[in-house]
Amino acid sequence: MIVETAVDFLFPSWWEVKVSVAAALFVITAYWLFTYGGGGGDSNRSSSAGDNSAGDDIDGSKYKMGELKGDFNVNSAYIIKVELLAAKNLIGANLNGTSDPYAIITCGTEKRFSSMVPGSRNPMWGEEFNFSVDELPVEINVTIYDWDIIWKSAVLGSVTVPVEREGQTGAVWHSLNCPSGQVCLHIRTVNSSRGLNGYTGGNPRRRIPLDKQGPTVVHQKPGPLQTIFDLPLDEVVEHSYSCALERSFLYHGRMYVSKWHICFHSNVFSKQMKVLIPLGDIDEIRRSQHALINPAITIILRLGAGGHGVPPLGSPDGRVRYMFASFWNRNNALRALQRLAKNHHAMLEAEKKEKEQSAIRAHSSSVRGGKRQVKIPEESAPKSGKLQPFIREEVLVGIYDDVFPSTAEQCFDLLFNDGSQFTNEYRAVRKDTNLVMGQWHAADEYDGKVREITFRSLCNSPMCPPDTAMTEWQHVVLSPDKKALVFETVQQAHDVPFGSYFEVHCRWSVETNSESSCTINIKVGAHFKKWCVMQSKIKTSAINEYKKEVELMLDIARSYIKSRTSGSEIDDVAAPPSVIQENNNTSIPS
Repeated sequence: MIVETAVDFLFPSWWEVKVSVAAALFVITAYWLFTYGGGGGDSNRSSSAGDNSAGDDIDGSKYKMGELKGDFNVNSAYIIKVELLAAKNLIGANLNGTSDPYAIITCGTEKRFSSMVPGSRNPMWGEEFNFSVDELPVEINVTIYDWDIIWKSAVLGSVTVPVEREGQTGAVWHSLNCPSGQVCLHIRTVNSSRGLNGYTGGNPRRRIPLDKQGPTVVHQKPGPLQTIFDLPLDEVVEHSYSCALERSFLYHGRMYVSKWHICFHSNVFSKQMKVLIPLGDIDEIRRSQHALINPAITIILRLGAGGHGVPPLGSPDGRVRYMFASFWNRNNALRALQRLAKNHHAMLEAEKKEKEQSAIRAHSSSVRGGKRQVKIPEESAPKSGKLQPFIREEVLVGIYDDVFPSTAEQCFDLLFNDGSQFTNEYRAVRKDTNLVMGQWHAADEYDGKVREITFRSLCNSPMCPPDTAMTEWQHVVLSPDKKALVFETVQQAHDVPFGSYFEVHCRWSVETNSESSCTINIKVGAHFKKWCVMQSKIKTSAINEYKKEVELMLDIARSYIKSRTSGSEIDDVAAPPSVIQENNNTSIPS
């Protein structure tokens, strides 16, 4: 009896074996679904600076942005490269006599965060931070903090280093403004025309000072990007995810994704954490794991970008990174972030090409030998033998097609030639001021001739200032038999909201029908160099406004040609202008 009882106690029953096997299968299946489900692929795990698996992934589980050609930042005069090398003899802020130091480097309005080195009074960083400034001298401030899981970070000391000229300082130890502690910095300043290898600034949306901002035109309720992160009103949330930021432990919060930033906000134990990552600073977005079983996403920033808002995780190669875990659907969020980064990269490339085209157009249309001639970079110069398109054909829509009492040759000689007063009379009727007209001249980049005119135009929209500065680049081609004329314009408004985001492109196609008449076909459209929230409204308004301009311009042109034509009868061959109608009648300044 005792032996049977011992056997029953030591060896499981068949029912217990089945329950154990079923439980083991359930655990294995759940682990596989959490780790690999929904996205396919795997991740090679490595342990470095708190990331248990930031290794390379396969089957599309990571996205690396291509090297951006050129600087997509604004045209700042200087680039300052600050290397945070190390610190020594810092104050021990923890109970065990050590600290968890990290640094905040500030230059003007730009602020960067270094990674946090746990449990050290002599941290080694070896991280780079690049800043763009308009003028020298400037001051670089480095403040070292002690990271605390719950409470506010304590200041361990700071130092301010002036940068007065180009050049480099070498590795220099600077004493902190505290009883103990030094920090080692290497600062290099170069002219932005020469540039630096690597990151030179990736945020294309540099904040404009409040005293220089134009009127706010986006009439919508501020969202979390505005109330939490103080971003412009035209930046809206594309995606939103519940997740957690990996630091000393997981700080749960919410991620907000827009076309320009990946933002994260957390408020755990009354410790607020805000991460604001410009998409232009991102080098890689990869799949990873936290604590082996928690699916995560690691965002690696470009060398020199530095952290934004919260100390990031460090890496041996000097790039910093942020890890986000505890997504409801990690793979869905990963694909959305990678797609967003890819679209942003494509947008930056398109903006660069558009800047090159604008530089070529401005260079070609400026007066040769004049003071206003624009210098374009060598890489933007067109290839020999290949002419550039002056306007974007794909954005044009027809607004006018009718007969006009003049020939194509007369249209050019009387209306558009250098000696014509038509443009002066037309702009005077519109009450435009400060008209400056360049001379027609040939350009290597385009066939025909080009010129540039500038003026100030009245604004009809309540969202705009009373008037705005305008630049109009003009391009004209007259056929050898002088029976066909193509007249193209590109208008750029400088003082209206979103004025730098778009251009108004127009084409006049004139063909002679008889000795005293021709057919005029007019197309117009808005070409957007950048995306903006009011894009559809601006496009419709630009077309409707130009329709009004066409009616006025043709009326003045008829009178002008009739008054300057002698010895021939110019009958009213053309019927009243038949302008193609559209529903929306809103307007923006021309």
